[in-house]
Amino acid sequence: MEWLDEYEKLVIRMDTPKVVIDNAVCPTATLVQVDSARKRGVLLEAVQVLADLDLSVKKAYISSDGRWFMDVFHVTDRLGRKLTDDSVISYIQQSLGTWTEPSQPAAFEGLTVLELTGADRTGLISEVFAVLADMGCSVVDARAWSHRGRLACLVYLRNEDADAIRVACIKTRLAPLLRGDSDASGGVVAVPACSVPHADRRLHQLMYADRDQDLALPTPSVSVESWAERGYSVVTVLCPDRPKLLYDVVCTLTDMDYLVFHGTIDTNCGQARQEFYIRHADGSPICSEAEMQRVSQCLQDAIERRSFEGVRMELRTPDRPGLLSDVTRTFRENGLLVVQAEVSTKADMASNVFYVTGTTAGQEVHQSAIEAVKERVGIDSLVVEEHRPQLYQKIQPDDRNGGGIGLIHLGNFVKRNLYHLGLIKSW
Repeated sequence: MEWLDEYEKLVIRMDTPKVVIDNAVCPTATLVQVDSARKRGVLLEAVQVLADLDLSVKKAYISSDGRWFMDVFHVTDRLGRKLTDDSVISYIQQSLGTWTEPSQPAAFEGLTVLELTGADRTGLISEVFAVLADMGCSVVDARAWSHRGRLACLVYLRNEDADAIRVACIKTRLAPLLRGDSDASGGVVAVPACSVPHADRRLHQLMYADRDQDLALPTPSVSVESWAERGYSVVTVLCPDRPKLLYDVVCTLTDMDYLVFHGTIDTNCGQARQEFYIRHADGSPICSEAEMQRVSQCLQDAIERRSFEGVRMELRTPDRPGLLSDVTRTFRENGLLVVQAEVSTKADMASNVFYVTGTTAGQEVHQSAIEAVKERVGIDSLVVEEHRPQLYQKIQPDDRNGGGIGLIHLGNFVKRNLYHLGLIKSW
């Protein structure tokens, strides 16, 4: 019936997000505003698009009212500039303007992913890539995180290099390396690349499942409080700002099955403050002290996984068999510990980024080790950048009122942040 077709068109128009990108509202950042009918996971999808483009979120406002939501982000590029590239702006509009399930890039089609977890130690990454090279496997892409003595790694192989027989051999050879000398868990799982729509999110999930937690170490400040009269739990994060910080926090809350109904993000002088009003998926707030502690600890871990002191080494060179094995062996021979790795190949070129520290995580990297690596892999191919984030400082309970973490009336919360984000004028 004709009226039914018109109704379906109306539903489609209502469910299709409206994306506005404005460079005139704020003098220092580009405003990205997304309005749509509420959909579970939509906040993570929006933040993921911005994170994948390496954009920094300087301010943000998140609000949902009934079945409608609005997200506003003030973003800059990695150099702190507004977005002026038309291709980037067009990509954001197209990505946020449609509700499609996230999928792997076309370059990952026909690949198999090895999911590795285990006890980390100096040289482990090198040994993993050495085994794969010895078995004739061609690594197309890889991501690795090391945190608190545990390793999570995704290795993308071509399907012809990952048949059932070869995968069984890979598991047999890698399992003892990943377990180490202890009885800790560790192993290898092979899955199609299509089942891992986003590598960073999967690494968070692997680390969370592997419980990379240790309460004795310094952590970011994360508080979880109850706002019973409004039916919310309030999560407040205070820590040094860094790329993809918002993504890591939202990803963790989403995977823990919490919904973010309102929130504000603000950065000032390199420090980030994030506040989220959350509920369980069934609409109930957090009701126990133990659960509050668990949420706080999981968020601290998620923030720390990408935060370290060390050196960033970026290697761009023609790809060849055994390249990763040779490079990581060079790190090991010079006493360098790989705490993160991002490996990719395009055409015949390899683009590999390694984040390294001394043999103990956080230990200073000596210049002699850097020079030795440069000499081995080629000075023209390697870019070295020191990476030293600020140390975390825990907020004391007595500071909460002075620090402005206390709960506020939701109406004032909305008006205040709409004003600061340039969406309404001051009275």
